[in-house]
Amino acid sequence: MSKNKAIVLLSGGLDSTTTLYYAKDKGYQCHALIFDYGQRHKRELKSAVVVAKSAHVPHHVIRITLPWKGSSLLDKKIEIPIRKSLKGIPSTYVPARNTIFLSFAVSYAEVIGAKTIFIGANAVDFSGYPDCRPSFYEAFQKVIKEGTKDKKIKVLTPLIDMTKAQIIALAMKLKAPLSLTWSCYLGGRKPCGICDSCKLRGKGFSQLGIRDII
Repeated sequence: MSKNKAIVLLSGGLDSTTTLYYAKDKGYQCHALIFDYGQRHKRELKSAVVVAKSAHVPHHVIRITLPWKGSSLLDKKIEIPIRKSLKGIPSTYVPARNTIFLSFAVSYAEVIGAKTIFIGANAVDFSGYPDCRPSFYEAFQKVIKEGTKDKKIKVLTPLIDMTKAQIIALAMKLKAPLSLTWSCYLGGRKPCGICDSCKLRGKGFSQLGIRDII
């Protein structure tokens, strides 16, 4: 198992960092992909690189542009929503983001001979993004089967059915460096504490009865 190569999509956030350490704990030889796609919360890029280095895994920062924007994470003219309810798809949804990221990951996997791709998607405590649901990953698995030379590459989503509290508990068990992670959509010097991502993170720590260690 120790020689198994895996691609891990690493954003620098709590979920992707936990996923990286989960993959390492399972004995995978991890290669991290970090995406600079014009997001306004660029602070997470710094965290992603620091996390990759802390985990002693090779990483690539992939820079892509989405000039049509279409999300409040890409267009500063659109305010980050402060929602009372997390129902529905918010303006922070980046159209087809995980489809784009996974396509890069599959390409990378084929080149280096990796058979597994890890992504920290979650469908329990999340903002309602359609590309974070199990059905999306089932469909993307079919894309790999039909559109690649190496049809055995698998996309794994170990956190998909976990609450944020469960994810944090797992991260602590794996000794993942949560203090290095960044979740806030606004990307300032300190987390805003009121965007969807901050609220979900705060909820998880609160349910465990511990303070956030960021």
